[in-house]
Amino acid sequence: MSAASGSEPVGLPDQRRWFALALLAIAEFVVILDSTVINVALPSISRNLHVSTDALSWVVSAYILAFGGMLLAGGRLADLFGRRRLFVIGLSIFGAASLAGGLSTSIGELVACRALQGLGAAALAPAARSILAVLFVEGAERTKALGIWAAVAGSGSVAGLILGGILTSAFGWRSVLFINVPTTLALAVLASRGIRESRPNVANRSIDWAGATLVTTGILSTLYALVCANAAGWGSTQTVGLLSLSAVLLAGFVLVESRVAAPLVPLTIFRQRHVRAANVAMAATAAAMVGLFFVLNLYLQEILGYSAIRAGLSSLPLGLLLMGAAGAAGPLLERIGTKAVLISGLGLFTVGLAWLARIPLHGSYMSDILLPSLPIGAGLGLIFVAITSESVAGVHADQTGLAGGLINATQQIGGAIGLAVITAVATSYTSGAAHRPANVVHGFQAALLVAAGLAAAAMVLAAILVPAREHMAPPATATTHTPAHAPA
Repeated sequence: MSAASGSEPVGLPDQRRWFALALLAIAEFVVILDSTVINVALPSISRNLHVSTDALSWVVSAYILAFGGMLLAGGRLADLFGRRRLFVIGLSIFGAASLAGGLSTSIGELVACRALQGLGAAALAPAARSILAVLFVEGAERTKALGIWAAVAGSGSVAGLILGGILTSAFGWRSVLFINVPTTLALAVLASRGIRESRPNVANRSIDWAGATLVTTGILSTLYALVCANAAGWGSTQTVGLLSLSAVLLAGFVLVESRVAAPLVPLTIFRQRHVRAANVAMAATAAAMVGLFFVLNLYLQEILGYSAIRAGLSSLPLGLLLMGAAGAAGPLLERIGTKAVLISGLGLFTVGLAWLARIPLHGSYMSDILLPSLPIGAGLGLIFVAITSESVAGVHADQTGLAGGLINATQQIGGAIGLAVITAVATSYTSGAAHRPANVVHGFQAALLVAAGLAAAAMVLAAILVPAREHMAPPATATTHTPAHAPA
């Protein structure tokens, strides 16, 4: 395989590339899992550290803010200074923060460690996507790799619910953090030896500090406003002020990037139709998916009375369908094209959410949970592979890390918007004395219908924005991709 075809260093053995893919997929799995596994442990953390619900929410929010806020910077740094280097650095930060978080004795320490975890994730996640994009040539080989990637990584959210319940019940809440330590250590060591360094051969490697500061603070301000919107009020001075500040910061970022010689985010990436389509679809899909898991977990535990472990295990069929569909999506991309696969997946996801929105007060797992979960799981598997493929289609080698950071950032922002909106809808039925089980269920039904509407909107947008199937030449990389060989 030649460098011109968009591959990783010339002569890299086939088995080494697939071994590298396994490392990358497991790392992405850990990052996604960690965003959900902690949710199951929150009640135990509250009891052990004696904290209120408001303070406890920052255990989740700190991770989201740091992860989402730093993704674009992390992706671009991977392109400039080495993808493997940023991947290993991110793993090291993530593992060290997990160890420190497990040893925390106060909520302040734990929140700080969760923010550091998010910082590590923001370095490793876009670097992993970038390495994947240069390891496998665009076409049949890449779609096969994407299917494996999405099958492993995409199941992280469901696995987090199951593993969180098991670990918390058996070993306590600290175990959900400690488990990351040996995993990230092993991945960092294996990646250092099993993945060769790669970075584009660009003349100017200076860091655009002004652009990095503006985009990071702009995204952070947006995420913070959304995370706190339900508590502060959507029309409050805080929410409106933060969102206005975000708009000013991001406008300043665009102005800076259009004028500097070496921009953090070359604005030309937004001219690529594939990149625009993938990020729009990801934002709406992430909003619907995060809302789905939020509502489903509450319904199972608060209404049906499931334990944390049973609630997690009830999501296992959805996870298995997701993995199976992701594995099948690679050949489908080659056969019918990305657009058809993405629209089909979003259609299944929409149908499943609308079906699940019929959940009754006295529900049955088989008819009210399991059956709607089948199209949801299958749809998500197709969606993840199609969006990942679309997000890097035609992207030049010197921007693959940036493209990875961009799609990850979009996922975080979309998820934050979805959680804020769907939480507001779900709780609007239970104010004051109306907090009765029947009203709670009505709120859940309305929230799931909103999620279904978001998925349907993503399907329509995909039909409009995603280019029809085309035969694209792989991105030119022969003159821009300079490998630095790792130890054998």
